[in-house]
Amino acid sequence: MTRALALLLLAAPLAACGLRPLYGAGATSATAQSLREVMVAPIDERSGWLLRNALVDRLAGAGEAADARYRLDVVIDDDITKFGLRGDAGATRERRALRARYQLVDLATGETLVDATAGFDAGIDITSSPYATVAAEQSALERLSMEVADDIVARLALYFDRIGTP
Repeated sequence: MTRALALLLLAAPLAACGLRPLYGAGATSATAQSLREVMVAPIDERSGWLLRNALVDRLAGAGEAADARYRLDVVIDDDITKFGLRGDAGATRERRALRARYQLVDLATGETLVDATAGFDAGIDITSSPYATVAAEQSALERLSMEVADDIVARLALYFDRIGTP
């Protein structure tokens, strides 16, 4: 009985803290509905293709051109930097960085609503096998694409929640 009372007393301040779930009503929430109205524009190169697919997956299929209210324009910078030099001047490590500048554009007005960047890095060991190194680079790109997409969608969800789009 005292345990239940203690938990109740500890939980009481949380109710007044103002925290609430971003997707409070699930798929029917205003935020989720707004995310479904975002069309993702094509992005150049293989890394762009991976990022676009990750974004479309996270935006619940993303709006088709006919029913989209917003367009997400993304420009990416995919860079691999070698470092960790050995005695023979060969590199032992690489850092793959994927940066994305994205803009959310209102299709009705042409106004840019959100203009921001997202990016992540991954470390890669360079092995004696060129195939293993290329495979590690590709795997890192796939992971980075998912992380950047997660970050972009989370920021868009916060934007839609903040403005209270119906």
